[in-house]
Amino acid sequence: MWNAATEELNIDSLASVFGAAAVIFLLDTIRAWLPLRHVPGPFWAGFSKYWMIRASLRGEQPYAIQEANEKYGSLVRIGPNTLATDDPELLRRMMAVHSNYSRGPWYNALRFEPGKDNLFSMRDDDAHMVLRRKMAPGYSGKENISMERTVDTHIARLVDLLEAKYLSTSEEYRPFDFAQKIQFFTLDVISDLAFGQPFGYVEQDDDVFDFIKITRSFFPITLVMANVPSVVSLLHSRLFRGMLPKESDKIGFGAFIGVANRKVAERFEPDSGSHPDMLGSFIRHGLSKEEASREALLNVVAGSDTTATTIRLMMLHLLSNPVSYKKLQEEIDHAIQEGKISSPVTDSEARQLPYLQAAIKEGLRIKAPAAGLLSKTVPPEGDVINGMFIPGGTQIGTSPFGVYHSKTIFGPDASLFVPERWLRVNTERAATMSSVVDLVFSSGKYQCLGKPVAFMELNKIFVELMRRFDFAMARPEKPLHIANAGIWLIEDFPVRMVRREIGHNPT
Repeated sequence: MWNAATEELNIDSLASVFGAAAVIFLLDTIRAWLPLRHVPGPFWAGFSKYWMIRASLRGEQPYAIQEANEKYGSLVRIGPNTLATDDPELLRRMMAVHSNYSRGPWYNALRFEPGKDNLFSMRDDDAHMVLRRKMAPGYSGKENISMERTVDTHIARLVDLLEAKYLSTSEEYRPFDFAQKIQFFTLDVISDLAFGQPFGYVEQDDDVFDFIKITRSFFPITLVMANVPSVVSLLHSRLFRGMLPKESDKIGFGAFIGVANRKVAERFEPDSGSHPDMLGSFIRHGLSKEEASREALLNVVAGSDTTATTIRLMMLHLLSNPVSYKKLQEEIDHAIQEGKISSPVTDSEARQLPYLQAAIKEGLRIKAPAAGLLSKTVPPEGDVINGMFIPGGTQIGTSPFGVYHSKTIFGPDASLFVPERWLRVNTERAATMSSVVDLVFSSGKYQCLGKPVAFMELNKIFVELMRRFDFAMARPEKPLHIANAGIWLIEDFPVRMVRREIGHNPT
């Protein structure tokens, strides 16, 4: 009898504990829901981050947010404390130099090592501005006088590789993975600029240090976790940080960190001397060895993949649109015949080719290379957006497709790759469209310092490839594999390349 009573008491106590926990959970959920209850959005998104995480795990987050914007409005609730906007003016205002908005906890996931910020992950605006001022000269042509020559060198090496191993003829068929070779090229450019010497991807025609393989596994996990900053904080805590990549690792991303650190350490040796390149500028302007290592690594990780993404997508859409392909090639041929293009083409010459510039803007717009939330934190005093008060501490992210596929800004065919849209509008409309596409590189205090390098690569690569070769998709029914993980993971893009008989002027 006593045992039965005790068991009944234990069951009652357990039920009370579970009941109390359920009440606390319910009250906490309601507390989290209340401050933004007036902002429309998917119903369950107001109560948990499940909506965001599910979309991210499926590789559909940019699409899901765009659909939410179209259904609920320009400012949409996608999490208990997270909103997303497709308003370019609001984005510019949040990123303005004197804005009280700051980067949110979303950026914590972009630290390569726990507790060690790089320029992209840094959330302290004052520290960010100090570091940015030290680094800016290294991205300019004034201090980094070898920048354009470096890009030319690696385009020439890519052309040599393609001609030697992958040129198809009437007798030989040599398809190659355009996605891979282009990333080899962008990796060599940025590693040369960042460390003073290329890692040799094109020369070896191989994934040196398994970098591409590593980032393919690293980014999807990282950018899913970015949606749940508390998980990032837990992983970066002393309890779990031993599980994260570290310099001493023999394989994986940690091993790549070790390579970057060793390359930079060589430049800090007493007999290294001064170098007129990006890393040399960083050192001259006071970056420590640890800071220089983190920023050089950031350049390689962020700078190679984003530029490669745009080149791949431009080529995909050009090959999918024979009229666009022909117009660009004819523009290049005509400029050669008129003596307006050197060999190699200069950055300034390429900027005078209107169809090329239109195609580049479409390439950047069609799938923004960085398609993560990039959330900013509303300042403590709150803000009024679209007539709604948004409390301090709220996170506001970007809706990339909502912004760059806006039918209001880009026309009813905004989801299509149409370079002509830039050539058929008046100057004022073109300026408005350009100002929106510029947000791909962020703006104000967060504008990407690597923008000049990216444009230089984009300006040159198509001229140098299309003046020499004709390209065609080798598998048009499924031209490539693409997935979203905050960035675009693009691979398996087989193309056939033949030498051009007309318009060929490599000299």
